[in-house]
Amino acid sequence: MGPVRKDGYPEFAAARAGHLYRSACLLTGGDTHLAEDLVQETLGRVYLRWARVSATDNPAGYVQTVLTRTFLAHRRRHSSRRERTTDILPEVPGPDSGGDASLRLTLFQALGQLSAKDRAVVVLRYWEDRSVEETAAAMNTSSAAVRTRCVRALARLRALLGDAIGEYARP
Repeated sequence: MGPVRKDGYPEFAAARAGHLYRSACLLTGGDTHLAEDLVQETLGRVYLRWARVSATDNPAGYVQTVLTRTFLAHRRRHSSRRERTTDILPEVPGPDSGGDASLRLTLFQALGQLSAKDRAVVVLRYWEDRSVEETAAAMNTSSAAVRTRCVRALARLRALLGDAIGEYARP
């Protein structure tokens, strides 16, 4: 059996890795180490199925779906051993950092207090800008469940961030 050809995979992976990492950071509530692991696992899974993935209409969407499902599977596997979050942040931004770092930490902290599925819905719907149907497909659930989770997750974020939630929206 000859070598397996993966034409285009290295370029695709290099182009998508940064976006996948940012999405994974949001899904994990700012856990950069877990985000890196999720991206590596996602890219590994995609590599094994590259011929099929590259033939789809939207390989980037396919990979985002794999990332979301990898994250949700990880949360299910580790839910009983889950670390507890605290209100103490491990790092404080330096004096020369702008408000962006503070904003990111605030958002990560708020996202970290959502359940894994609620966090996934928020990231897919509002960060990835996916439709309800696309989000439902990525999470392997119904559109009604996505709408319900969106309402609950946004209400929870409003409670955590206060009335100024609009300040945290991307322009």
